[in-house]
Amino acid sequence: MEIVNFLDFPASINNKPGESMKKILFFMLLAVIPHTSLVAAEQGAYLGAESSEMPDWFKESFLEFEEDVAEAAADNKRIMIYFHQEGCPYCAKLVNENFKDPALKAYVQEHFDGIQINMWGDREIVSVGGKSFTEKTFAAALKVQYTPTMLFLNEQGKVALRLNGYYPPQQFRQALKYVAQKEELNQSFNEFMLAKQDTREGTLIHEDFFLKQHNLQQILNSSSKPLAIYFETANCSECETLHNRVLSDPPTRALVNKMNNVQLNAHSNQLLITPEGDQLSHKDYAKKLNIGYTPSVVLLDSSGQEVHRMDGFLKTFHFQSSLDYVLERAYLEQPSFQRYISARGEKLREMGFDTDIWGYQSFHPAETKE
Repeated sequence: MEIVNFLDFPASINNKPGESMKKILFFMLLAVIPHTSLVAAEQGAYLGAESSEMPDWFKESFLEFEEDVAEAAADNKRIMIYFHQEGCPYCAKLVNENFKDPALKAYVQEHFDGIQINMWGDREIVSVGGKSFTEKTFAAALKVQYTPTMLFLNEQGKVALRLNGYYPPQQFRQALKYVAQKEELNQSFNEFMLAKQDTREGTLIHEDFFLKQHNLQQILNSSSKPLAIYFETANCSECETLHNRVLSDPPTRALVNKMNNVQLNAHSNQLLITPEGDQLSHKDYAKKLNIGYTPSVVLLDSSGQEVHRMDGFLKTFHFQSSLDYVLERAYLEQPSFQRYISARGEKLREMGFDTDIWGYQSFHPAETKE
């Protein structure tokens, strides 16, 4: 199993009471953000941010990673680097649920030295290999697009595993075991994680926007639209949440319908044609892309190149923003997804919409005023 070098990685919208016209403006806005001129409106609110205190058992590191790796190895541990940012509700969920779970906390402390990095911070870092960075230039060099992002380093300072985004406790526990047991030497993360899932017979949740054919090369050749590939499994509670809470939202579906969409079963032996023209099973294609979390959504441009993926737990605002990021081809001008979603949220609030980064519905019922 190949190990990756450590430095190889170079709103939801709420309407205000009585403002039904803004709903129409929002649906129009979906097609043109961020290139539209702004409509004068009352400033919307920023909702859903949540702060969290860093666990006191994280290492007090001088951020010289060669030393950290050596010290961890001497204690038969590995390094766990945690990228976070202020107000991130996914980070708060990681800290307040995962790290406060007694069994998970004990397992992390036994097997890892945790080091926290503020993705916008200015502390100096000396990486494995002796290169100097600030926290924010280090995050940019590693192309950190989501918080939390977790990097797990082996005894040579190479990345044994990278987790992009929040993993619920059950999946997070399995990921920790993968690294602690040094399974990267034996199998891919995809193989390890999918082997732990419920493989009882069942059907995936169907949506009317999923194409029936699975010749991905033909889909791309016959359309100029981006292609969204949904990797799911049966009996998957997070998949149910995606369909019942995120994809049921009308503005989200408006964005989804601007793409070509296919649904693949990451456990299935059914055959497909890849964008490169190879014939693989759904399961082997998931393995090729190292899909370790379901649901994951891999987003390809019209040429078949992967430009973004969602492979962790997401709610509506970040899911919508990921789709917009690809539909607008914003990645060509703004490589930082975090900067993109920040600008997108600001534009929506200037239009008078509240942006809720931790909600599921784009439009909540108007409050009744006495």
